[in-house]
Amino acid sequence: MRHRLAWAAGVAGVAWAVHAAPAITACAPLRRAVLPGLAGAGAAGHVALTFDDGPDRRSTPQFLRVLAEHDVRATFFLLASMLQHDPGLGREIVAAGHEVAVHGWAHQCLLWRTPAATADDITAAHDLIATTTGGTPRFYRPPYGVLTAGAVRTSRRIGLRPVLWSSWGRDWRARATPTSIVDTVTRRLAGGGTVLLHDSDCTSAPGSWQRTLAALPRIIDRARDRGLTVGPLGEHLPVPA
Repeated sequence: MRHRLAWAAGVAGVAWAVHAAPAITACAPLRRAVLPGLAGAGAAGHVALTFDDGPDRRSTPQFLRVLAEHDVRATFFLLASMLQHDPGLGREIVAAGHEVAVHGWAHQCLLWRTPAATADDITAAHDLIATTTGGTPRFYRPPYGVLTAGAVRTSRRIGLRPVLWSSWGRDWRARATPTSIVDTVTRRLAGGGTVLLHDSDCTSAPGSWQRTLAALPRIIDRARDRGLTVGPLGEHLPVPA
């Protein structure tokens, strides 16, 4: 009996290791060095600007306004659980010329979800985003940047390319300030980079989006001062076959 239990535990351990192996890519230095494509390394001279966790009626329209003022288009990784509450806002994002992508249905770490549940989450989110906004999602970013084998398989099956980031603002933290967000983003900002920010505080410190919004014009200006073009992932990376 003990041998059978040990064997079962061993099998379960192997299955968990296979399931969780892609999660190592959440380590940013490793990702940038070993898997630059997953880190969003794209066209030289271009920076991809991306936002997670929207759409949120309280905040997203203000990001759209600032982006329009600076003549910049971006990629919005939408949560389907947010989009279903305000489908019209998803359509406004696309109408403004921005790109929509998949952040999943619920903002839950995939390590604690089964492959079947992961597949259902990503597929349902993709379908809702496509049918609601009229846009065609081509990219996927998992919550917390934690991939699993199930997420990779599902993305490949429905034609999504997983993309994390090479530079972020750490803007979800309560102690973040506009200046800290600008400095954190631009410290590693170079041609070919992908920037992660958040246009909603639904999973972040309350009011954090206001500090991100205040930082956004300075981030755009610093990128342009370095001779970089700022735009969406679709102008930055090859799309999935």
